[in-house]
Amino acid sequence: MTILHYRRAALLLALAGTSAANAHMPYVLPTLFDVGKGDHITVQSAFAEDAFLPEVAMRDAPFHLVGPDGKDLPTGPITHLRDLSVFEAAIPADGTYRVTSGQRAGRKGKMFRQGDTWAMRGEGEPPANAEQVEVQSMTLADAYVTRGQPTDAALRPIGTGLEIQAITHPNAIGSGSDVRFALLFDGKPLAHTDITLFRSAGLYDGRKVAAQVKSGTDGRFTLKPEDPGTYLILVRHRSAALAGSETPYRSYTYTLTFDAA
Repeated sequence: MTILHYRRAALLLALAGTSAANAHMPYVLPTLFDVGKGDHITVQSAFAEDAFLPEVAMRDAPFHLVGPDGKDLPTGPITHLRDLSVFEAAIPADGTYRVTSGQRAGRKGKMFRQGDTWAMRGEGEPPANAEQVEVQSMTLADAYVTRGQPTDAALRPIGTGLEIQAITHPNAIGSGSDVRFALLFDGKPLAHTDITLFRSAGLYDGRKVAAQVKSGTDGRFTLKPEDPGTYLILVRHRSAALAGSETPYRSYTYTLTFDAA
């Protein structure tokens, strides 16, 4: 069995909640971020341990687009391979579109209290008397593409779950320049939360992590992609679930893919 096969098997166990349940990250990756006057994009999506290195297809995610008018748009048919999911989506008018996996409810598992924080089973062994609770994973992956002139309606926050609001327009990001974002949870600023920036070129030069920062008291944070290329922002948050949810707690993972010129 190859190293990739071992990693894929481990990731499948993680997604099933029997191993390091939150080691994976979701992503969506369009072929272009600026489509010019093109009328469609092709998108790949997967769960991965390394950014943009697909390992498990993102099945049953409610993929869709948010158009320049802020309204949801469907994708074309979705093909699920073993390693990744692929689809085309029409870009019928000028403006900025959000390409999104949609909020995906995943596997259920257990987490335990470790001091003032919660840890998933598989991230460590709980003490014999540790408080343990049921938890469900929630994943969301976004990217933005623009046809013609950039617009802002698709950048509006959803207002539920974990998400990042782009303050700097994603299609105006340049390498070596500061880029501003706001981290939100249920539409409100989420303070003092760890945020990691990955670079696609890191798969080749060994510098996978470009930055690690925390959100401020107002949820705002700034990143500076030093090199041209494709980047992924990863953030996780664990919280009590809303009344009526399948489990009392939820473990949220959010990623935002963008391109730095």
